[in-house]
Amino acid sequence: MTKTVFITIAGKTNAGKSSLLNALIGEKIASVSSKSQTTRTKITGVVNIDETQLIFIDTPGLHKAKNKLSEYMLKAVRESASDIDAVFFMADCTKKIGEQEREMLRSVSASKTPLVLLLNKIDLLKDKTVLARTIAELSAEFNFDDIIPISVLENDGLDLVREKALSLAVESPHFFPEDTITDQPEKIIAGEIVREKLLELLDDEVPHGIAVAVESMKEREDKDILDISAVIFCERDSHKGIVIGKGGRMLKRAATLSRQELEEFFQIKVNLQCWVKVKEDWRNRDAIIRTLGLSDTNY
Repeated sequence: MTKTVFITIAGKTNAGKSSLLNALIGEKIASVSSKSQTTRTKITGVVNIDETQLIFIDTPGLHKAKNKLSEYMLKAVRESASDIDAVFFMADCTKKIGEQEREMLRSVSASKTPLVLLLNKIDLLKDKTVLARTIAELSAEFNFDDIIPISVLENDGLDLVREKALSLAVESPHFFPEDTITDQPEKIIAGEIVREKLLELLDDEVPHGIAVAVESMKEREDKDILDISAVIFCERDSHKGIVIGKGGRMLKRAATLSRQELEEFFQIKVNLQCWVKVKEDWRNRDAIIRTLGLSDTNY
């Protein structure tokens, strides 16, 4: 008898959702960065445990919409929390739950969808009584199916998260082949790896204004080499200069780090070529957002 469960991972930006997804899958399929709004689209991760298939959907973090891209991201969150088997709502236990988070929690609670609260970053709490007070406060306000304190960084409590997911599975055929870990196209994964390296290296004012599109990706017929051509879009000429860096050093550094991770992920030698182009105000231009695979047509 096979079982399946679809679980949305939701929460505020920087709560650790993508890190959790990667940890549960056992592979890095979602970009992770200390910068906010790293995840821009829904990312599906698949785990097979015995006869049960766990399907986790990582969503963009809750934030205040400032442009069309932000609106698409928040729409992805709303739609991912509907028509689903359960919602694992992730929160940073070192911070207060804000009104936007409470609004979503109320919405999920009203829908009667099983709601599990994951309180992440418990390794950062020096005073553990804060955790107890947070649990008591939120339990009184919302009807959680369960509350699980975790630390994704320390791999603490993740076994409980898996057990909870398994308990919510119902008899059903599997929706993905046994060897599938994500529904993300390889080009999207490659582009996100490049963008993540840029997020790590660049200053705060630049990252939200960049996007990466992989234009071509092909393995050579005569050699075990994967050729990848990626275009980095910026909103301003000044940002283009920052991305390229003095003497091209910033772009070269980002490309080197990206190539190393791409080779580890695809298990093949990679020849990565990166170009930088300016597309002014692209985050408010529907055509470009669609081209990058970030529009609501992909949800």
